[in-house]
Amino acid sequence: MSKPAAILDTTPEAEAVLIQLIRDKPPTRRVEEAVLASNRVAEQCKNAIRRLNSGISEDEVRLRFIELNYGPEIANNVRAYLAGE
Repeated sequence: MSKPAAILDTTPEAEAVLIQLIRDKPPTRRVEEAVLASNRVAEQCKNAIRRLNSGISEDEVRLRFIELNYGPEIANNVRAYLAGE
């Protein structure tokens, strides 16, 4: 198993403790925390889209999120689906 990437703002001793705390968690808890972190990042991305495009609908926020994260082809397919095409 490869060594995890170093945490840049932490001493090696503190990093070792943090890594051990993660390893000691049950796998289901680690997955749950990863999903929660992913959801937080997605929401922050959507908030940035809202800030940069004031007045757009929530549907358009979601479509732009899809475009940024999964590409224009998928976003266009979703747009077409939503339009009933």
